[in-house]
Parts: sequence; C-alpha cells; structure tokens
Amino acid sequence: MNKSELVEVAAQEAGITKAAADKALSAIIGAVVKAVSKGESVTLVGFGTFKSAPRAARTGKNPKTGATLKIPATTVPKFTAGTAFKAAVAPKKSAAKKK
Repeated sequence: MNKSELVEVAAQEAGITKAAADKALSAIIGAVVKAVSKGESVTLVGFGTFKSAPRAARTGKNPKTGATLKIPATTVPKFTAGTAFKAAVAPKKSAAKKK
C-alpha cells in the first residue's frame, strides 16, 4: 500500500474528502519526522514507537572492489511495533487455534 492508497482508505473510513485525508496524513507524518529529528520519541499506543537511535562507526567493504572503508557514526530513525500491531500481524498459535 502506498500513500495515495492509504489516503483513499483513510478518507473512506473517516467519511472525509481525499484532500482532507491527504492533508491530515501529511501533517501527522511531518510531526513525527520533526519530533524524531529533535531526538524525541513518538508513541502511538497499540501501533508503535518512532525514535532516533545512534549507530556506531564501523568498517565495511566495497562489494565491487573488496576494499575496506570506514563508515562513520550516525543517527538513524527506528520504529518498534506495539503489542497490538504485532498481535494483528502474527497472532500467537494459541489464539489462532481458538478461532
């Protein structure tokens, strides 16, 4: 599913126009990006948590030449799925047997 498909589903579910759904989704994504870039975490209970995480410097290899190169330390965005999201994606076997 891409952004336009997500906007369409959100518009149908919320009973609003696609333009309004697109504006709302863009505002939410922008707010998450802005908060995470400042080092804050964004938690959506049941869905997951967006945060930034440091990545240490390391050595790598150029796959074409095999030459060793240094990869500098950086900060990367990280998403951790919430319990409800995990359960919806991969229900536990005991819960699946009850159905």
